[in-house]
Amino acid sequence: MPHQEQVMVHGNLCAPGPPNNAGYNSNPVPVIIQTESRDKWSKKMDFLLSVIGFAVDLGNVWRFPYICYQNGGGAFLIPYVLMAVFGGVPLFYMELALGQFHRTGAISIWKHICPIFKGIGFAICIIALYVSFYYNTIIAWALFYFYSSFSSTLPWTSCDNAWNTENCTNYFGKDNVTWTNYSRSPAEEFYTRNVLAVHESSGLGDVGYIRWQLMLCLFLIFTIVYFSLWKGVKTSGKVVWVTATLPYVVLLILMIRGATLPGAWKGVVFYLNPKWEKLKETSVWVDAAAQIFFSLGPGFGVLLALSSYNPFNNNCYRDAIVTSLVNCLTSFVSGFVIFTVLGYMAEQRNVNVEDVARDKGPSLLFITYPEAIANMVGSTFFAIIFFVMMITLGLDSTFGGLEAIITAVMDEYPDTLSHRRELFVLGLVVVCFLGSLSTLTNGGAYVVKLLEEFGVGSPIIAIVFLEATAVSWFYGINRFSNDIKSMLGYTPGLFWKVCWVAISPAFLAYIIISSLLNPQPLTLFDYEFPDWSITVGYIIGASSFMWIPIYMVYKLVWTPGSLKQVRQMRVQTFIS
Repeated sequence: MPHQEQVMVHGNLCAPGPPNNAGYNSNPVPVIIQTESRDKWSKKMDFLLSVIGFAVDLGNVWRFPYICYQNGGGAFLIPYVLMAVFGGVPLFYMELALGQFHRTGAISIWKHICPIFKGIGFAICIIALYVSFYYNTIIAWALFYFYSSFSSTLPWTSCDNAWNTENCTNYFGKDNVTWTNYSRSPAEEFYTRNVLAVHESSGLGDVGYIRWQLMLCLFLIFTIVYFSLWKGVKTSGKVVWVTATLPYVVLLILMIRGATLPGAWKGVVFYLNPKWEKLKETSVWVDAAAQIFFSLGPGFGVLLALSSYNPFNNNCYRDAIVTSLVNCLTSFVSGFVIFTVLGYMAEQRNVNVEDVARDKGPSLLFITYPEAIANMVGSTFFAIIFFVMMITLGLDSTFGGLEAIITAVMDEYPDTLSHRRELFVLGLVVVCFLGSLSTLTNGGAYVVKLLEEFGVGSPIIAIVFLEATAVSWFYGINRFSNDIKSMLGYTPGLFWKVCWVAISPAFLAYIIISSLLNPQPLTLFDYEFPDWSITVGYIIGASSFMWIPIYMVYKLVWTPGSLKQVRQMRVQTFIS
């Protein structure tokens, strides 16, 4: 302990390694955080379900199936598995190990790794806020659908509603229906005109008024979130027994139902039919890397926070392997749930599967799937359980995202917040609710798209790249390996060390460079985002990432000693 106090007095920029003549146990760092007062998971399964619930989210259901068929079907599984093995899983394991060893959140953990990188923690919290501003709105859409499903005839079944237009075309159960480029299904018009009301907005320059129905749904969502998080992991660990397991029951039911639909086999063949020539395209490998990264979710501070409540000797290696496998298998199985239904729709329209598989993102869940459900026997039942599944998938990820902020801030300011968790969580939920109001307007879907694209995308990948670099090269791969040995009793193998030092950072750099070299135009429905909105997007992205260089400059200016002395301290850190 005296050694650690001396380090803090001298303001070292990177946490020093143990002396050369000392064993690992002489390192006092973990002793500081290993306090009996810190919350702990009641059961091991509470932790596993929380991690699985965070990692398995709405993106597993809507993004993976679309990315898979778009990039070669069954052939896409090759780059997907390779990117998971050499990139995603090592980063996932790294974060679980860091959180469990240091037992602190995303901000204060850098005091023990490399203080000059502490801005990473602040950036992570800001990104988590941006996610809460738009992600919970998507859950609110699902809640609106859930409420609307309590009807003998689902409201997106016919074209006889007040919100429908002359372009509304219902082809189910009818012969000789002409489908043109102007045709819109009842489900599409329900989503765009009744739920979102985007037709009342001309774009981001005129988003219109807040829709009170969606605001009420969002209020209910945040009420659930608050009472799930206000007491800490003791309460959230119980809630996930429902929210993390229920989606799997529903997925099984929907998969069985989908398999019995006429034309389902067409969808499965389309989903898995390998197109080997796609493997020659760089974009396929970029999509595989991005998909596994955003699916497993390293860098959001959630894995650090959740694992920090584990016992010190918990087997985080096994946890990383198990939860990663569950996540990837869920994505794969979700493809069958989606594509059996797309095959059914193609059969009903008498068209090819690719003609009905054009929707991606939320549209796949709010237009395509509800449209198919509406024309099944027992449509009300299947609609209700489908949107319950969506709500629970979303809630789990929200629990994780906000817990990352809560743990990070409370660990950074324990004297002020340690006995005021309920009040702090309430304040955070209020901030998230107010920050979400712009996404509840008539043009709110455009705001959601902007935040999703710029508030999270490239910034979080760049942050994880810096995190992996700081841990492997500044903190030191040998020291990190010794940390794991102290917890598990054995040192990570050569494979993991090589991944952490070289392959995983290269994996992240590959995604960043590819996204910068091949920027995609931003569109939603028929709206093309104007140039000024793209500029706003870059400002949003920079608003989180900028805290990393700002804190570095602050640390360099306020750390005692000259830059030469600072460099000498860093060199000594590497040597030790």
